[in-house]
Order: sequence, then structure tokens, then C-alpha cells
Amino acid sequence: MNQPVTVQPDSFLTLHYRLSGLDGTEHVSTFDMSPATLQMGAGQLAATLEACLLGVGVGEHHVFQLEADEAFGQHNPRLVERIARSALPPEMELKVNSLIEFSAPDGGLPGTAGGVAGLLRELNDTTAVFDFNHPLAGQPVRFEVKIIGIL
Repeated sequence: MNQPVTVQPDSFLTLHYRLSGLDGTEHVSTFDMSPATLQMGAGQLAATLEACLLGVGVGEHHVFQLEADEAFGQHNPRLVERIARSALPPEMELKVNSLIEFSAPDGGLPGTAGGVAGLLRELNDTTAVFDFNHPLAGQPVRFEVKIIGIL
């Protein structure tokens, strides 16, 4: 008799997922579009969210409620930095509440595993304040998933 196929630490998945606050504010969802594909363990999804998927079978639909520590951790004030505007590239478009990507100190490019993103919180004539915490840090989250396929 065949064992049911379930998500393993190295599975390649096709799934729908939704990430929202406990108040219902939706942050990301694939339910109204094409499903997402991801390789477990490749860093495409936070490790804490991947842990929720382990053992879930094809066709299953689950909702997980995670406290802040179980999701993206607590907000870390040391990850909020004031940077002189003169130290930023002149072509960088600065708009409050926008996510700005930076090259990592090791030379990784924005948009790659070596890049980092910060939310521009404040802007004045001489400085910009960036928050490098995950936007959901410090908040409990609701993680909804429907597994479509597992390879």
C-alpha cells in the first residue's frame, strides 16, 4: 500500500498561501492568482513557515496561527538605522513607506540572496531612517496554505 505523499524538508511544492495579520490584514496571497512553487530549505519561505508545512499532504488546506516569536521574531530596534542621504546612491528613489533594496556588505546584489531590503520609515533633507526588520516582525500572523502538488 502506498504511503500518502506529504511535505518533507527537501520537497519541491506547488501551493497556494496567504499571510495575514490576526486582524485580517492580508500581506501576501496567491489564492487569487497562479499558485506558488518553492523548494523547501532554499530560503524562499521563512524557516518558521516551512516548519508548518512539514507533514502536510497534497490537497490539504490548513490555517496556522503563529505568535510573533514563532513567525518573524520580535522587532529588533538595532535593525533600524539612520543613514546620511549623502551616503546613498543619488539615483536611489526615496519614498517613505517603500521597500528599498541594498547590496549586502559582501557584494551581493539587490534582489538576490546577498541583498537586503529596508523599509524607509522617515526622510528629511539630510538623513533617511530604514527599518531592516521583516515587515511582520513583532506581530502574530495567520498562515493559510493549500498544497497542490509535491515532487
